[in-house]
Amino acid sequence: MERNQIPVVTINDTTLRDGEQSPGVAFNTEEKLAIALNLESVGVQELEIGVPAMGEAEQETMSVIAASLTRAKTMGWCRMTDQDLNSASGLGLDWVDVSIPVSKQQIRSKLGFDSDKAYFAHGERYLKQAVELGVDVCVGMEDASRADLDFMLRLTELAQECGAKRVRFADTVGILDGDKTRSYISSLRANTDLQIEMHAHNDLGLATANTLAAIDAGATSINTTVVGLGERAGNAALEEVAVALSVLNKGFTGIDLQALPQLCQLVQNASGRPEWLQKAIVGGSVFTHESGVHVDGLMKDSNNYQGFPPNWLAVSTSLFLESIRVLRPSERYIKTSGCICLRLSVNNCD
Repeated sequence: MERNQIPVVTINDTTLRDGEQSPGVAFNTEEKLAIALNLESVGVQELEIGVPAMGEAEQETMSVIAASLTRAKTMGWCRMTDQDLNSASGLGLDWVDVSIPVSKQQIRSKLGFDSDKAYFAHGERYLKQAVELGVDVCVGMEDASRADLDFMLRLTELAQECGAKRVRFADTVGILDGDKTRSYISSLRANTDLQIEMHAHNDLGLATANTLAAIDAGATSINTTVVGLGERAGNAALEEVAVALSVLNKGFTGIDLQALPQLCQLVQNASGRPEWLQKAIVGGSVFTHESGVHVDGLMKDSNNYQGFPPNWLAVSTSLFLESIRVLRPSERYIKTSGCICLRLSVNNCD
């Protein structure tokens, strides 16, 4: 695919909202500001920075973040209530995501609506109120992966009539696969001119894959969190999505890939979550090789056992050599390839 054919993808990172909903994770204002500034510096275009209805402390932090960013747009997350929308006013936000359940399960058990007429009247009232705030409006379709498509299309049509600019398709309980994701997003794309945003959860380990599938099907923006923080099993990881889009030539994000390891370390430290050595993209052993067959292949050509070069992330290949038999060229490879030898107990042969 030529560069001019690659879709431009907006990353709306929700580390400071959905990411902080990880059990046991709570960022203070200083940490949130540092994370926000780092997200902006790596090239993230939009940040969902909190829930205004949580109170004055949250609102003050959101105002500080909004005032400190110079390029990235900010978004607040709201329910369709007077309190939520009123609390989002005056914070300097660029967007509000106005969330409403779209599955029968949640419409009945959470909202208590027993008729479509009452539901859509409620939606129209608060969509218009959100637009009157003077910010861009995204309609968050909660539990969309368990909703009826025709019902969502009715809400999407109402959203556009009321002046919203985007709809968010939320796989709230993380039950989609790539095929179902493509089907939903392509149907939305065929029936609306609004921007479409994908919000994937990782309960089945498919959040990144489903996010990529949504882009293939026409989604224009995606939600991510750094190191995949989020409710339950987390969200699509920023570093995974950004690198995958580059490796697979699926979309242009403008993300500085080499800055991702430092950003991930910052968020890991602030969240108190331990490092997982085999975490995709940024784990400490992702570019480490021990198998004699693999090391031999790397000595011949690093592309033999690396899908993309580690210098994309400003890191080096590591060789874990122990009790294996290799030829002397390994010494030359270690010196010339920029790799690091973690342990060396090698029987060299002339």
